[in-house]
Amino acid sequence: MKSVTAIIESPKGQGHKYDYEPESHCFKLMKVLPAGLVFPFDFGFIPKTKGEDGDPLDVVVVSEIPTFPGCCLDCRIIGSIKANQTEKDGETVRNDRFLAVPEVSQLFKETEDIDHLPGHIVDQIENFFKNYNEQAGKKFEPIERVNAEEAFNMIKFE
Repeated sequence: MKSVTAIIESPKGQGHKYDYEPESHCFKLMKVLPAGLVFPFDFGFIPKTKGEDGDPLDVVVVSEIPTFPGCCLDCRIIGSIKANQTEKDGETVRNDRFLAVPEVSQLFKETEDIDHLPGHIVDQIENFFKNYNEQAGKKFEPIERVNAEEAFNMIKFE
């Protein structure tokens, strides 16, 4: 599979949501999650892309490697969770979550496709984003899980 660069905004295990602000070239703390709600894996974006919501495409990096906001990783796209997200104002947009593993991972070095992950991992990611959005007054609705090839073909670089 082909690689992309992922830039981590919010590391796994943390209850803080950071966003990269291109204008200031920094990572800004945007919110503190409710007690007990933490990112199950690293969360960030694929640079030089744009989703329907106007932001770069979201990526969840499944890995054993501890990272930090701003960490850049070369990753294999292993699949995607196609999803609709309904904003507070009622507008619904596609806001897919791409799933990736770092090229340097030892634990996931054989993982080439979403089907290679235990099902409970993908369930956990979907449930996290449902809960995370619910806390923000939004709705996250997974539509479909797609394989590595289809997910990579969904990525359009600017």
